[in-house]
Amino acid sequence: MNNPALFKLLLPFLLVCATAVKAQQFGGNPPSIKWQQVNTLAARVIFPQGLDTAALRVADVIRRLNPVIKPTIGSKQRQISIVLQNQTTVSNGYVGLAPFRSEFYLTPSQNSLSIGSLPWPTQLAIHEFRHVQQYNNFNIGLSHALKVVFGEGGQALGNDLTIPNWFFEGDAVYNETLVSEQGRGRLPYFFNGYRALWTNGRNYSWMKLRNGSYRDYVPDHYPMGYMLVAYGREQYPATFWKNVTHAAASFDGLFYPFQKAVKKYSGDTYSRFRNKAFDHFKKEFKSDEADSSYQKNQHFIANQQYPAYVNDSTLVYLKTTYREIPKFVLQTGRIEKDISVQDIVTDNYFTYRGGKILYAAYRPDVRWGYRDYNELVVLDVNTGRERRITRKTKYFAPAFSNDGKTIVAVQANTTGKSELHLLDAVSGKLLAVLPNRDGLFYTYPRFYGDGHVISAVRNTDGKMSLVLTDIKTGANKYLLPFSYAPIVYPTVQGDLVYFTKTSGAADKLYALSLKSNQLFAVTGLPQKDAIGFYQPALTPNKLAWVGFTAFGYQINQINNDRIQLSLINNDVAAPLSDIGISRLEKDSATNLLAKVTDTPLPITKYSKAHGLFNFHSLIPNINDPNYSLAIVGENVLNTFQSRLAFNYNRDEGYKRVGYNAAYGALFPYIVAGADYTFDRRSFFKGNSIYYNETDLHAGLQVPLNFTAGKQVTGLTLGSDVYFSRNSFQEAFRSQFKDRQYTYLNNYLSFSNQIQQAKQQINPRFAQSISLNYKTAISSITANQFLATSAFYFPGLAINHSLVISAAHQQKGQSNAIGFSNDFPFSKGYGAENLTNMNKVGLSYHFPIAYPDAGVANLAYILRLRGYLFYDHTHATSNQFTLNGAPFKANFRSAGAAVFFDTKWFNQQSISFGVRYSYLLDPDYFGGNGKNRIELVLPVSIF
Repeated sequence: MNNPALFKLLLPFLLVCATAVKAQQFGGNPPSIKWQQVNTLAARVIFPQGLDTAALRVADVIRRLNPVIKPTIGSKQRQISIVLQNQTTVSNGYVGLAPFRSEFYLTPSQNSLSIGSLPWPTQLAIHEFRHVQQYNNFNIGLSHALKVVFGEGGQALGNDLTIPNWFFEGDAVYNETLVSEQGRGRLPYFFNGYRALWTNGRNYSWMKLRNGSYRDYVPDHYPMGYMLVAYGREQYPATFWKNVTHAAASFDGLFYPFQKAVKKYSGDTYSRFRNKAFDHFKKEFKSDEADSSYQKNQHFIANQQYPAYVNDSTLVYLKTTYREIPKFVLQTGRIEKDISVQDIVTDNYFTYRGGKILYAAYRPDVRWGYRDYNELVVLDVNTGRERRITRKTKYFAPAFSNDGKTIVAVQANTTGKSELHLLDAVSGKLLAVLPNRDGLFYTYPRFYGDGHVISAVRNTDGKMSLVLTDIKTGANKYLLPFSYAPIVYPTVQGDLVYFTKTSGAADKLYALSLKSNQLFAVTGLPQKDAIGFYQPALTPNKLAWVGFTAFGYQINQINNDRIQLSLINNDVAAPLSDIGISRLEKDSATNLLAKVTDTPLPITKYSKAHGLFNFHSLIPNINDPNYSLAIVGENVLNTFQSRLAFNYNRDEGYKRVGYNAAYGALFPYIVAGADYTFDRRSFFKGNSIYYNETDLHAGLQVPLNFTAGKQVTGLTLGSDVYFSRNSFQEAFRSQFKDRQYTYLNNYLSFSNQIQQAKQQINPRFAQSISLNYKTAISSITANQFLATSAFYFPGLAINHSLVISAAHQQKGQSNAIGFSNDFPFSKGYGAENLTNMNKVGLSYHFPIAYPDAGVANLAYILRLRGYLFYDHTHATSNQFTLNGAPFKANFRSAGAAVFFDTKWFNQQSISFGVRYSYLLDPDYFGGNGKNRIELVLPVSIF
């Protein structure tokens, strides 16, 4: 995974990556939210007022689990601050260093197969707190030394260099599987990616499995991590991974410490250990039928999801490829017809009735990044026209009534409660809210007749059933015993409700008679082409479902006369399978979640001013001729960021100290800073003169997010006032007067783009415009205006891109201030800040190859891409002369570049390239010759 020999070279870059990778929304919550806290030894749970139940549950789970599971990773403990975010519709959570904190996004997912059905705050607590224990105990050896020198960012660097991301997540998934009766390690859906690869004989290299591909489907590192961690826990003592990770985080052996530690404590080489782990799980899924229906060189085809019948011969479904963004299509026979591109969503689920598609589209709040919505959209299949019928709602899994006049949808409240809403299908008007007396979490509701709704539900324990709800009375009838086996995608056909439920090591299709209450297994379905039976759709004559393959989700169909319904007599509430990991049932922490009891813990106010500065990392940066060290800080609520820096300029020899801060909890950000520079150098009559410089600035910035529908749109505008004073040193004070000036820096940036497919280098349509105007407001005269823009268009092929750029900069002819120059000059030329500059650029981007190859687990190349370009800059200036006349010249260049999209250490994405420029005009401010070759590196490295 790693090569610490590169540590010194990449230290600045990796520190930036390690500290920025977990960054979340700055200033994302409105100031109206009042924060409270539950403070325990292991965790401070910070939450919006009104979420007491969720916060106390998180605190209780951590208090009960922490001492029991801690010995398998280490005994060190440092309190973590956990912020509960209830304004977003996103289901997620994270723990990060720099700063050391965690956030739980409290809206649960509808799909219980993917992450389970446990109460969402509980699921987050048992998974994310394992990350807390990991970071606490990986602060050891050289990783600890890096923390001593560079702060939390130093430890993040050491841990990223030595502990693979698959271990972090695999160990956390193992923990959720161990301490509960569920967890992803018991869910066959979690393993579908690898099962599909194995059944199709896709024996990808380790580096490909680790780094992914632009051509082929590759599962992420979560299931890989679980299989490796679970195998280690199954075959070796419970402290096996503790020993391995402590040795690795300490850099024991320096080169490839993790691999060496695995060999030391397992007796097997790293590669042999991996192969044994995979073989262990392959045996558990040996009943999966080998699939030989695809060619050996077949790459990813498409995800075909949520089929719905228009009639027996026509399906509508969502199609997503690596080359195209998600779109709804009609398929009759083998002929596909595009309907419309899907709006931006958090969940691809949709339903169909009577020529209309219904789904929930994502819309963020204009200002507050942690607040967003799911709004209902109705799409007419025949015309392709869309209507957004609700605003600022949090709806999920909507479905039409049989007559198409009413909609039922799950409303996820910020209080944590789940409700079923009935709405008018035309206006979106709320008609009724069905009572939820049992505290259920509803998923995938469907109408049954005119008076009932069927839903897959989770109870407060996290067990699932099907429930039939009477629309008039709100009375619930439970159709199945509650169990931890996930239930999803109920679909009604006549008096039968079809659904997918986990059984053992498989996700199977079932049918329940609503008349007799008899449960049937749906058999007679071909299984060799895919894994699992998902998203069923029916007519009286046909059944369609989705199975997972190595080439995406694929739709299967069968005539109903071939379907067999086998009556189920055994216990449908049987425990889930451990899928070959018997240690899950033999540990002191086995099902520890069942022993968590509610404890009355004190709730107190959490001050928004708590720990505002919170300096956590020392970050070095080398950008020759500037060398800097910065102490960076950020508070837990992510409303205040600060930076105290020292900079040395090698060219002039000056030293600068400065402090900059931003406060993001109000509608406009408030930004301010101060810099003091020693020993600035200038020239006067051939001699060096020295002065010190004081710079103060303050301003307001407003970030706005207008993303909606199919467009991602952002607008940022702001203004800063700068005050600068030059104080000449003692030896020069008799010759020069101190000088001071004040100016405004006004700016606006706008960006808009459509969604971008995985293989697309640029969005097929996008616009970016930036304006900046600086003007003096004191007694001196100075101004500078800069406008830059880029417009993205489709190229000749689906993954090609044409970019047209333009820029204009104009400054005052007698400027008394030398404003910085950010004009994008023609490539290859030396640049100067001239009075008037205008540029037009053309570039054509295209993929060259997808090597999917690497070397020594260090560097992996996913894609080679290139571009051709032509730049034309015309400039004039009154500061220079050319042939005895005021300066006027063209700067034209043409050339090409090759870029490498890579991953390093099997984790970190880096793109770099080599660019050749041919200069068509003289380079008045640079070197000689017309041929220029440049290495284009990420700015954060050098």
